[in-house]
Amino acid sequence: MPGFVIHIAIGEEYLRKHNLNYSKEFIKGTVAPDFTNDKSKTHYGKSPRYTNLKKFLENNKLDTDYNKGFFLHLVTDYLFYNYYVTKIGKEGLYNDYDLTNKDIINKYNVILIDSVKDKVFFKEGTPKTLTLELACKIIDEISNMNLKEIEAEVNKNLPKWNYYKNDT
Repeated sequence: MPGFVIHIAIGEEYLRKHNLNYSKEFIKGTVAPDFTNDKSKTHYGKSPRYTNLKKFLENNKLDTDYNKGFFLHLVTDYLFYNYYVTKIGKEGLYNDYDLTNKDIINKYNVILIDSVKDKVFFKEGTPKTLTLELACKIIDEISNMNLKEIEAEVNKNLPKWNYYKNDT
């Protein structure tokens, strides 16, 4: 799963690119699924790697800013693991977040919400797996997507969104 800074950057860019007013509830939703010890419940699969978007939509509607942000988080995790980064080591990845956080915050003018401020760390060095370029590509591409279109595609069981891989 991407770190908090990436999730917030995607959320803020999504709001900006889709000409939506800033919504703190939307941004809270973009980090909410990771505030638990049992991510299988909040990601509707055995782990964030196996996020099941269809299960989320069966249990929730995209009728609030919070739910829309939550769904964007799940879409991000789904794409992150299944399309952007297919072979990653958890330890190195978390270190790479710490190495790229400052640059992402500066590039996208990310405003950290209170609930994540003490969970975002900064280190100097060179990332090994998640480079700044890859992080920016992920942020830019996912924030361009349309949640309503993704919802419709997931509900139609289009193959791009059916990668559940042992999601029970």
